[in-house]
Amino acid sequence: MSVATNLSSLDDERRSFQRVKVSIYGRFMLEDRSEHACRVTDMSPGDVCMITQRSGRQGERVIAYLDHIGRIEGEIIRVNRDGFAMTVVASERKRDKLAAQLTWLANKHELDLPEDRRHERIAPRNPISMLRLPDGREYRCRIIDLSLSGAAVESEVRPERGTQVHLGTMRGQVVRLFDDGVAIEFASIQNRQALEAEFSLPTES
Repeated sequence: MSVATNLSSLDDERRSFQRVKVSIYGRFMLEDRSEHACRVTDMSPGDVCMITQRSGRQGERVIAYLDHIGRIEGEIIRVNRDGFAMTVVASERKRDKLAAQLTWLANKHELDLPEDRRHERIAPRNPISMLRLPDGREYRCRIIDLSLSGAAVESEVRPERGTQVHLGTMRGQVVRLFDDGVAIEFASIQNRQALEAEFSLPTES
């Protein structure tokens, strides 16, 4: 098989996967071992598009660690002004798992699940915390309530939806704005012990 035919087959394979619009944060490593932050905007089990301030070169090998997804690897197939697209090199079993994860993420977005009540909401004993923006600025905020998956906070700043932030040491992103603050979805589901250590939860009855 010629190189051109092989590349064409890879293109056909990538096109056969259904892409899903997502907003997933993570980090990636280039061949020079430098690490950079990124945000995935759409993804399939065969490829992924991400926004980042630093891009590699076409054909460069990339390893990425994405929230909700985990570790992926592949190579850059297209570079643009805002970032790049890369292949996802994975076994058939891994692709099936990715397809299931992406289906869940797509449904989660459609149903607006970050703001549902699938986890119990708790008012912490110490509601005062710090909200840190991507540029490093920090603002004092008051936690209205929180759960294993996110928090609602009152704050003088209201970053736009999709902004990556830190609430204390918890990383997450803004999923909703309201009059006096924002709702934040944590990057991963927390456990009660972690929330207790960070925010001083009331004693369970």
